[in-house]
Amino acid sequence: MNHIDTILIANRGEIACRVMQTAKLLGLRTVAVHSAIDRTARHVREADVAVDLGGAKPADSYLRIDAIIDAAITSGAQAIHPGYGFLSENAEFARAIENAGLIFLGPPASAIDAMGSKSAAKALMEQAGVPLVPGYHGAAQDVDTFLNTAEVIGYPVLLKATAGGGGKGMKVVEHASEMAEALASAQREAQSSFGDSRMLIEKYVLKPRHVEIQVFADQHGNCLYLNERDCSIQRRHQKVVEEAPAPGLSPAQRQDMGKAAVKAAQAIGYVGAGTVEFLLDARGEFFFMEMNTRLQVEHPVTEAITGLDLVAWQIRVARGEPLPISQEQVALNGHAIEVRLYAEDPANDFLPSTGNLSIYRQAEAGEGRRIDSGVAEGDEVSPFYDPMLGKLIAWGANREEARLRLLAMLKQTHIAGVRTNIAFLQRVLGHPAFAAAELDTGFIPRYQDVLLPASSALPDEFWQLAAEAVVQNQAQLTTAEDPHSPWAQRTGWRAGFASEVDLHLASGDHQQHVKLRSSAPPLLTLCGEQIQVERNGIRTVHAVFQRGNSLFIEWDGELHQVDRVDPIAAAQRNHQHHGGLTAPMNGSIVRVLVEPGATIEAGTALVVLEAMKMEHSIRASQAGTVSALFCAEGEMVSEGTVLVEIAPNEDNSAEIGA
Repeated sequence: MNHIDTILIANRGEIACRVMQTAKLLGLRTVAVHSAIDRTARHVREADVAVDLGGAKPADSYLRIDAIIDAAITSGAQAIHPGYGFLSENAEFARAIENAGLIFLGPPASAIDAMGSKSAAKALMEQAGVPLVPGYHGAAQDVDTFLNTAEVIGYPVLLKATAGGGGKGMKVVEHASEMAEALASAQREAQSSFGDSRMLIEKYVLKPRHVEIQVFADQHGNCLYLNERDCSIQRRHQKVVEEAPAPGLSPAQRQDMGKAAVKAAQAIGYVGAGTVEFLLDARGEFFFMEMNTRLQVEHPVTEAITGLDLVAWQIRVARGEPLPISQEQVALNGHAIEVRLYAEDPANDFLPSTGNLSIYRQAEAGEGRRIDSGVAEGDEVSPFYDPMLGKLIAWGANREEARLRLLAMLKQTHIAGVRTNIAFLQRVLGHPAFAAAELDTGFIPRYQDVLLPASSALPDEFWQLAAEAVVQNQAQLTTAEDPHSPWAQRTGWRAGFASEVDLHLASGDHQQHVKLRSSAPPLLTLCGEQIQVERNGIRTVHAVFQRGNSLFIEWDGELHQVDRVDPIAAAQRNHQHHGGLTAPMNGSIVRVLVEPGATIEAGTALVVLEAMKMEHSIRASQAGTVSALFCAEGEMVSEGTVLVEIAPNEDNSAEIGA
C-alpha cells in the first residue's frame, strides 16, 4: 500500500477546491500551487499549505513541471492530483512525478501516451475495431496535407488539437479558403494551452449527440463503467450543459458503449478515472472520438446518480486498494443535470469577460442541489485562465425534476462585475426542445434566435422599477442617518414646485429619464436584498444589491447596474472614440494584421487578441482606412482600450466583429 497523507493539487479554480473538499473529508492535508496573480484565489485560501509558482500565464506557472514537483517535495506531499486542463494529460508530467518518487493521481504515463494523443488513440481504436469518424490523424502538419484530406472526406471538417480538449485548438472549416488561417490559429491555441501544436482533421458529423462513458480501473486489473453522460449542449466546441444518464439511451446501448469503453481502457493498462467519448447518431450507431485520461469537469452528474465520490476513488486506487464494487453493483438512481457557469458574454459570441466579482451570490446547496465553485465575492477574474467560475448540479428522481430544480438554482444565482451566461443557461434549460430531450451538438445554433436574442432596450417597467428602487434606497440611507429629516421622504416635495422626483438613470449603454410623482403610490417595497413589486394584485420579487453609489437590479435573469447620471457629461463621453475599435476584453495582442494607411474591407481581420487561452479576431464591420494603431504584438490591453482607429468610407462608425 502506498502511504498518502498529503496531496498537492496541480491546478486552480473549482477543481482544486473540489479535490480539497474530498481530501479533507478523508483527513488528508492539502497543498495548493498558484501563480503570482492567484496569490489570494479561493483555492489558495482553502488549502492547508500554498506554494507560489510565480508568473501569470500558464506557461510561467501552472505548466511548470519542475516547479510543481519541487513544491510537492518541499511541502511534504506524497501525491499530486492534476485536476483537468493544464498538465492533467501530459505524459512527461506523469513520468516526472514517478521519477521523483511521488504518486500521480492519474493513469500511467504509458496510458496517457496511448490515449492522450487523439491521433494515437484513434489509431489504437482502429486496430481494435472500434468505428471511427473519417479523417487524418498522422504526423504531417502542413496545410496541404489538411487541404487534401478535407477534399477527400468533404467539407465541413473539424480541426482538433491532438494533445488537449475543452474546445482549445478546435476550429470548424467550411471552405478550403479558410483552412490556412484556421489551422494557424488552432495551432497557436494548442501550443499556448498544451505546449503541443499538433493537429488532426476529421469529418464534421452533422446533428450528432456527444455521449461519453465514465470508466474506472484499479491496479489489480479490475475495470468498470459508471454509466454515461450526454454532453451535447455546446458552444464554441465546449460543453455547457451535461447530464446523466443520456436521455433515450437504451440499456442495450448503454451496455454496448460501456463494454467498448472498458475494452479500450484495459487495452492500454489504464488505472484511475477516465472518460471514453463517442459521437452517437440518430440511428444509434456510435463512433469513437477520444479518451480523456483524467477526471472530467462533468463528473458530478455521475456522482449524483451513482452515489460515489470519484476523487475518493482516485485516492484509494492510488494507494493500491481495489475497486470497492463490481459492475453489477453500479447504481443508476434518478437523473442529474449540470451547467457550467462562465464569465462570458453570450450576446457577443461568448467572448470571455474579466473583472472583479463585486457581487457573487450562490444558490443554496441542499438535497439534490450542489455547487462546485472556485471563486468568491471580491475575487478577480483574470484574462489568463479558463473563464469557468463554477458549476451548478441538480439531481431529481427524474429528468424533469432535475431540470426544474436547476432552473430554480440559476434564478437564485446573482453575479456582477463580469458578464455571465446565467440568463443564457436559463433560456437553454427552459427551451421546449431541451425539456423534451431533443439533444444534439447543433442545439444552440438551431435555436439561437431564442437562446441568444438580439439586444434590445430595457422596457419602461424596468426603468420605473429602477427609479423607485433608487429613490427608496436613498430614503433608507438618509433615514438611517437622521430619521426625522424631511429629506428622508420619497415624495420629492419642494416648496413652490411640483411634487415629483426627476431622475436620469443609466444601465450599461442604455439611459432613461424617469419622473416619479408623489401622487402615485410606490410600486415596490425595498426589503434587504429584495424588491417586492405589486402590479394588478400580482406580486413579483427581484434581487437588488447596492455597491457604492450603484444599485444592481435583477431583471429577466440578469443583474443590471443602475446609476444616476449627468446626461450632458455622458453624451460627451460617448463621442470620445468615434471610429475606434476597442478591446472586447482584457487580453494579450497576439498579432497585428494591418498597418496605418491600409485600405480595408468589411470583415477584414485587424488584430488577434488572446484571452483565457483562446484567440479572438477583431474585424472591421465596414470598409475604410486604418488611420492609427494603438497596440503592438505581445502587449497586454484592458477591456475598452482603443486598438485601431478607422476612417470609414462613409459617415459611419466602425464596429467590432469577432
